[in-house]
Amino acid sequence: MEILEAYDLTRTFWSAAELARCDPKTVQRYVEARASGTNPFERAPRPKLIDPFLEKIEEWVDASKAKIRADIAHDKLVAMGFTGSPRSTRRAVNAAKTAWRAGKRRTYRPWIPEPGMWLQFDWGEGPRINGRRTWLFCAWLAWSRFRVVIPVWDCTVGTLVSCLETTLRRIGGAPIYVLTDNAKTVTLSHVAGIAVRHPQVVAAGRHYGCQVETCVPYDPESKGGAEATVRIAKADLVPTEANLRPDYATFTDLAEACRQWCEQVNTRRHRATGQVPVDRLHVERRLLHRLPDAPFALALGEERLVGDDQTISFASVRYSTPPGHVATKVWVRVVGEELVVTARQDTDLVELVRHQVSTPGAPRILDEHYPHHPGGRSIHKPRPKPRTEAEVAFLAIGPGAERWLLEAGPAGAVRIRAKMARAVELATVVGTDLVDRALGLAAVNGRFNDDDLPAIVDHLDANAAVGVTVRADEAHSVQPGTGGWQALEQSSG
Repeated sequence: MEILEAYDLTRTFWSAAELARCDPKTVQRYVEARASGTNPFERAPRPKLIDPFLEKIEEWVDASKAKIRADIAHDKLVAMGFTGSPRSTRRAVNAAKTAWRAGKRRTYRPWIPEPGMWLQFDWGEGPRINGRRTWLFCAWLAWSRFRVVIPVWDCTVGTLVSCLETTLRRIGGAPIYVLTDNAKTVTLSHVAGIAVRHPQVVAAGRHYGCQVETCVPYDPESKGGAEATVRIAKADLVPTEANLRPDYATFTDLAEACRQWCEQVNTRRHRATGQVPVDRLHVERRLLHRLPDAPFALALGEERLVGDDQTISFASVRYSTPPGHVATKVWVRVVGEELVVTARQDTDLVELVRHQVSTPGAPRILDEHYPHHPGGRSIHKPRPKPRTEAEVAFLAIGPGAERWLLEAGPAGAVRIRAKMARAVELATVVGTDLVDRALGLAAVNGRFNDDDLPAIVDHLDANAAVGVTVRADEAHSVQPGTGGWQALEQSSG
């Protein structure tokens, strides 16, 4: 600006150069640039070695759809006589790719979802539990931004339908469209670019009144909401060095973490809408379709009734189920080498247990399904049930009396009723506490003779503390040993 101001004052290049303290040619260049309307700060392009090859570079970029690498292009140019450096080739290829993408750039129309219209879902790999792989089913109601995350063991069609059933029950209705990607559980193949749907998924959509749609292949933008849900859920739920979350001990812990995560994200204000997703869900439910009472059982497997012994029968093999499902209907299906048992709990479908598929004659019974039968035992010691006044009086002495009766019967003790009556009489004389302790010691040591109980009572009455009890048998004797004689012999020697 000082150069131009000096020229406007003097109207000569030499005088302006003296005032601005620069070369007259510099003044002339800036004045001519201003006169021609160009930017005086832009220098005129100079010829480069790569200029004769620019058309060929553009041809290669267009043919490869901007995929060609600069080093490959440089090798081709060297074979054609180019003597420049690889750096010049990289710059030229980068400029050609930028220009090509500018002409091929995809434009987007902002998607404004309608309430009750779209439900999107996708799969994400979950954490490993005891070395076993898990998956996260992530669904996203487009208008209300309500999210549902369900952990599962596999991504089969039955599991997919079970997760959809649970998701629709949680949101309280069915939307018009369900959008996802082209997994094999949804799209079997493509014919001339047209997706061929899985027949069971189509049947499930008709059962719930939904239209199953899939996005265009290699175009994740058409379901970005679901992919964002997967990304956020994995960042919070999968243990990494970033979130410092510890590993999950059981699958139940992972399910509880997913439930808490859904409750957290659905009750906080969403950044895009500025509202709470749960509040928007109450509005969207008015436009959702009513769900059928029964789930879509075709993909869930065959229906079975849990018997009184907490087992179901599948292919002539009995499989156990957890407590609390007797006389209820469950669904079973085979996934690989496992039998999956699914049941309804409240509004959700929950996977109860997985068994290894067995053959007839080899039932699959898990001990943890029968907590009141330790070690798998089906025969237990009976509990005393007094029926006469004498029996009631004897058992009223205390737990020692009950233990004495439980041990005396299997031991073959004789005249049990007479000994019980004598114990009651003894308790009225010396007290129930002392007799109860004596009966307990008699039961532990197998002392069921007529005089055993009075002897133990006398011993307890005379000695407050009871020493180590020794049962007289072939392994132990109450006879004094010879240790005393040995000590006497040593002292005399």
